Amino acid sequence: MNLYRQILPAAVALALMGGIQNVSAEHLVLLHTNDTHSQIYPDADGLGGIQRRKAVVDSVRAVRRNVMLIDAGDIVQGTLFFNIGGGQVEEKLMNALGYDLRILGNHEFDNGADSLAGNLAGAKAELLSTNYRLDGSPLDGLFKKYAVRTYGGKRIGFMGINLRPEGMIAEGNYDGVGYLDAVAAANSTARYLRDVEGVDAVVAVTHVGYSPSEPPGDLDIAAASKDIDIIIGGHSHTLVDPASGHMHRVKNADGREILVAQAGKRGHYVGQIDIDLDSLSALPEYTLIRVDGRLDGKADPEIDAIIEPYRRGVDSLMTLKVGESAIALDRDGRPLLNFVADYMVTRGRQLAGDVDLGLINKGGLRTSLPKGDITEGMVINMMPFNNYTTVIELKGSDLMDALDVMARTGGNGVSRNVAVEYSPVSKKCTSVRIDGKPLDKDKVYRVATIDYLANGGDYMQSLRNGKVVARSPQVLYRDLLTHFRTDLKGKKIKPSGENRFKAK
Repeated sequence: MNLYRQILPAAVALALMGGIQNVSAEHLVLLHTNDTHSQIYPDADGLGGIQRRKAVVDSVRAVRRNVMLIDAGDIVQGTLFFNIGGGQVEEKLMNALGYDLRILGNHEFDNGADSLAGNLAGAKAELLSTNYRLDGSPLDGLFKKYAVRTYGGKRIGFMGINLRPEGMIAEGNYDGVGYLDAVAAANSTARYLRDVEGVDAVVAVTHVGYSPSEPPGDLDIAAASKDIDIIIGGHSHTLVDPASGHMHRVKNADGREILVAQAGKRGHYVGQIDIDLDSLSALPEYTLIRVDGRLDGKADPEIDAIIEPYRRGVDSLMTLKVGESAIALDRDGRPLLNFVADYMVTRGRQLAGDVDLGLINKGGLRTSLPKGDITEGMVINMMPFNNYTTVIELKGSDLMDALDVMARTGGNGVSRNVAVEYSPVSKKCTSVRIDGKPLDKDKVYRVATIDYLANGGDYMQSLRNGKVVARSPQVLYRDLLTHFRTDLKGKKIKPSGENRFKAK
């Protein structure tokens, strides 16, 4: 069966209908993706995959006249493809799919700005960065502040808005990159595009999050803007689905409704925004195309050729058994978070002797672990970052400040000897007990965590006040692999699912 006929019913019927119903009207279709996180193949949920995405994009391009393909960042980090290839395969695939515009995500910096610049040197898409100062950095000359495209006689302006790197990107990985306030930069650039460039509509492509605990996010930019018409977002992995009632129509500073879109994570969806160029004052039609098994069919040989050099290394790691679990450990579940938080104490004591507690962030866990055999590749996929177990000596008041930051995101990972309660209203801790005793703000605690958090990552700036007393010589996932092979010695793991960080 022809591939386009296979995917037509669910993926591009709206595109065809638009082509049929609006013969006399000029339209622009924006296809958008975000937070792919190196998900080259379909994930454990059977969703996503670059071959399938290519089928979606090709099918829309086949039936629509004006199509742009846009990515809102974080194309890398999350599977072995990034660990093995360092971002090279992802860059090649972006070129093969024919992206028109791209912006940076925070994880693009995971191997440092020099590595990122090397990968981006061959990018065919137009790279946008409006609120990062890149002069003198390794990225100097690779990005434009904005872009203007003309379709049907209408000029459409695009900008790229990024999050504040401090507290989110690891220290040392963004050297030379300066930050301009996201809201101010978005507003001033939109006004410039209107008044000087004479554009008819403005699209902000962002990587700040839909409504993050540390603003500003897309909703803040929308509410403060007057000249932006569409926001295409990333970072928070939010599936802004009009069919489920998720808010995508947002009022700006003038009370005018604008569109805020985001397509979830790991390539599960491709967003489609249909702009009627003859009625730019109207809110565009916004739909989501699910990227699932119905798109399987004739593979694009170019995509296969790009993936093949990296596939064998990925496949071999995914079959090398290192341990076993008695239960399935979901990436978003408490047992996996508790397992890693408890391990921080184990590893911390190996490094420094006495340790009072362990801390880990939910964002550091990227994939689930199955019931049964656990392989080396699964462990690396679960915690793929170049983080190092670090033991710090920290005053109790600074520890409390860090726990308050954790409370703003609904809690994080703490070791089994810690019990935290926080107010869901104030998002501050109301009770913290360590070994059954209330946290003493004047006491100095030994905390086992990761260097990313110890350096103030995830906005836990108070952890930077700690004194580093020990640091593992190898990355955390290597420590975990040793733990499975040596400390556990074939024992099945079955971590507790208790809630150690409760809203109350």
